[in-house]
Amino acid sequence: MRNGIPNLSALQAFEASARLGSFSRAAEELSLTHSAVYRQVASLEARLGVQLFTRVRRRIVLTDHGAEYAGRIRHHLDQIEKDTFGLVSRTGMGRSIHIAVVPTLATTWLIPRLPDFQQAEPDITVSLTVRTLPFQFKDQPFDGALYHGDGIWPGSQGVLLFPERELVPVCAPALLEQARARGGPLMAAMTHLHLASRPDAWRQWYDANGLLYGPSAAGGPRYDLFTMVMAAVQAGLGVGLIPRFLAQRALDEGRLVMPVPHVLQVRQGYYFGYPQHSERPGALKAFEAWLQVAAAEQAASRS
Repeated sequence: MRNGIPNLSALQAFEASARLGSFSRAAEELSLTHSAVYRQVASLEARLGVQLFTRVRRRIVLTDHGAEYAGRIRHHLDQIEKDTFGLVSRTGMGRSIHIAVVPTLATTWLIPRLPDFQQAEPDITVSLTVRTLPFQFKDQPFDGALYHGDGIWPGSQGVLLFPERELVPVCAPALLEQARARGGPLMAAMTHLHLASRPDAWRQWYDANGLLYGPSAAGGPRYDLFTMVMAAVQAGLGVGLIPRFLAQRALDEGRLVMPVPHVLQVRQGYYFGYPQHSERPGALKAFEAWLQVAAAEQAASRS
């Protein structure tokens, strides 16, 4: 018997309250009453002898100790959930892997190809969770990660699936016609759409092509995802700087156009990585092999 481990229900109540910032919202998520969640957290504090929250009127705020403990408990609960899901999957419907992904690549490149993987490996279940920032696998419940970067993450191993190569300016055909009708430099006549995670991309594009990066170009709206930038471009809201492989189909079909032929060469690429010091399960090996084939087929189609 592990007498040093608090009751799991109390830990779940504490983690939900810490994450949601409210006993009431935690109670709703856990299908409990407000008073039940409060009692669970209070009993946990009494058992630990540590104040986890400060209570100011109807608000709860994590203490420093509470914030640190919440992060650790969240990690372990995630791992329990992953292990449970994996066990059920292996015994009931096959093998499973949990992959962290960058959202745009997942929705525009990976998911449309996943039916091919399911057909080839019908007993493997692939779950996807969005992560936009680098992380350490020991702190997250993932078997692998599909990410954008300059190379393999420290403490991990993996493969380069394909380089990004270049970003291209794209806009809606109607917006280009409007810019031409106004006269003057085409780019200056269009609102520049920016990706929040690459705030200097337009500046780099202007510098690489010997053009002046002025306030009008810098002042455009920011979006969190390339899919948002693409949607805004297609809606005629401005000109976006998009990886060519994401924009190529729309360019080929005439739904988007390049107002000028200048591009920005980039060194980054899309990688598949996994923990360095662990034995890879067979399902992860199969997924990596399939990813490499899919990436090679894409590269061959562009050549």
